[in-house]
This record gives sequence, structure tokens and C-alpha cells, in this order.
Amino acid sequence: MRSKTIEEYKKTLVLSSRQREILIGLLLGDGHLETQNDGQTYRLKVEQAVRKSEYVDWLFQEFRDFVRTEPKEKEKTQNGNHTNNVGFSTLSVGHFRFYAKQFYHGKKKVIPKIIGKLLSPLTLAVWYMDDGSQKSSLHRARILNTQGFRKQEIEQLIHILKKKFDLQAKLRNQKDGYQIYIAAVSANRLKQIIGEHIVPCMRYKL
Repeated sequence: MRSKTIEEYKKTLVLSSRQREILIGLLLGDGHLETQNDGQTYRLKVEQAVRKSEYVDWLFQEFRDFVRTEPKEKEKTQNGNHTNNVGFSTLSVGHFRFYAKQFYHGKKKVIPKIIGKLLSPLTLAVWYMDDGSQKSSLHRARILNTQGFRKQEIEQLIHILKKKFDLQAKLRNQKDGYQIYIAAVSANRLKQIIGEHIVPCMRYKL
């Protein structure tokens, strides 16, 4: 699309409540919002390993109206490790500005003070698909990789998981920060809450 046509198209876009819930889950996980005009508009960037391409395709379809280019594969090198990733970026729009203000302090991602109001079963499912796993094949406990957040913020999340979803969780200290450790006793409860929202290729995480 030409620039003028794109700008006119952006005016027709509406961010649905479902897209908002998915967006929040992504921001708790691996998703990022980027701005190129000092915060006037933002674009959502999604990137995952190629083995999770079905999940990326699902996210692409969920945000289809906001995306002009199909998901693409690319090689990535970090700390000497080579990976093949797949991802996409949305158009830069003002619809994401509220969430950028909530989830970012400068360029650092933070947990919003209002996160309790923002979490839903769909949001939790996306967060878990993005950054969750089973502790091991021999243990039913679940892990949420929250190492990028401050300890106080993670404690806030643990409190909300208990209050809002009745999930038993605690801090798990790692070399690079803290994870959320969801106790084995809550594994079935977690599956009950998020199961219907899990993409088939991610069901192994349950």
C-alpha cells in the first residue's frame, strides 16, 4: 500500500477485546511493542523459534487486520548461538499506545500496577504458551519464565494468580532472575482455566 492509503486504512482499524487480551499475554511473555515516533504510535513484534510456527500463524490470524506482511523466517545469532526464527510485525498504530505506557518504563518492560484487572483466562493462556513450560517430564509443576521482571513485580503476579485464579505459586530463584513456580497441586486447575485456548502445537505444555 502507498503511504497515504495505509494511513487511511489505519483509521478503519479497531482493536477488539479478544485482541487486547492476547496482546497483554504477549507482553507478559515474549512479545514487544516498538515505537519509531517517540510514542505516538507503536507496532507489535512477534518472534518465536521455527518449531512454534503454528503458534505464530495463530497469532498472525488473530491480528490479521493489523498486519500487511505474512510471517517470515530468519536466522538469528545471539551469544554465538544460531537459531531459525519466524515472526511478524504489525502496522504502527495508536491502538497499542495505552499498553506500551502500562508495560514499559523507557525501554524496560515492567508489570502494570493494574495487571489484576487485565488478566483473563485467554491472557493467561497466551502468557503460558509464550513463556511457560512443565518443570520436567517427571514433575507436574509448571513454570512461567519471568526473569526479565523485578522480584517485587513477580510477587505481585503470584498474588494475583492466587486471588483471581486460585493457583498456588511461588518464586523460584534462577541465575538470571526469578521464575514463577506453579505447584503440581495446581496443574489441573491451570489446565481447566486455559485448556480451551491452547493452540494444538502447544498442548504438550499442559
